[in-house]
Amino acid sequence: MPTPPSPCPADMPKKPDEPNTCPLCGKPEQPEHAPFCSRGCKDRDLLNWLGEGYRIPGPPADPERVDSEGRDG
Repeated sequence: MPTPPSPCPADMPKKPDEPNTCPLCGKPEQPEHAPFCSRGCKDRDLLNWLGEGYRIPGPPADPERVDSEGRDG
């Protein structure tokens, strides 16, 4: 019998007494920069995306199999 999937924290409601915190540094979230605490953390997160800091490890993609023209199949 397969193990049932565990609940995803993103789907679980937060407790009302838990303040939202910045995902990078853990400081309290500021509404104008949500979900971050400051412009600095917001910019660092963007730089991580642009610099491939967030990626799933795996073998490199084969350029021969990449469809750059947007065709299906």
